[in-house]
Amino acid sequence: MPSEAVVEDPGDALLAIYDRAVPEVYGYLLPRCPNRTTAEDLTAETFLAAVSAVQRDAVPQMTVAWLVGVARHKLVDHWRRQGREERKLRAVESGVVEAEDPWDRHLDAHRAHDVLDRIAPQFRAALTLRYLDGLSVPEVADLLGRTVTATEALLVRAKAAFRREYDGGDDA
Repeated sequence: MPSEAVVEDPGDALLAIYDRAVPEVYGYLLPRCPNRTTAEDLTAETFLAAVSAVQRDAVPQMTVAWLVGVARHKLVDHWRRQGREERKLRAVESGVVEAEDPWDRHLDAHRAHDVLDRIAPQFRAALTLRYLDGLSVPEVADLLGRTVTATEALLVRAKAAFRREYDGGDDA
């Protein structure tokens, strides 16, 4: 069998970048988590999800950036769980179910995430890196392989697309 016919196994790719990826994933999660234990748990969840994705043959390309994206989703899931638990505890303590602004804020955040899912991938990437991850424009440019000027223009177009979709997207 010719050697060029061999395709790299995603499981082997995960093992190959594991040592390099763990500090990156943990480093992404640690400043966003309330403590080290949570960051460690979410790092473990990230790699378990990666293994599961490899088993389902659902890995687009095994990279550190992809793993950080998985970590980002695990962190959002953690925040959602935490918010639900806090609302339940407050409801139990007060004896009254909360029906104020927190739910509106949650719905607005959920809608914003839906809008991000509907805009072009390059816009989604730029906005996520800049505003959710808090990276500077030069850092975003570096990660996207663009010049700073091109990234600034991309962000302007991305914000306009987001605004259009957010304001008018419910009509669809």
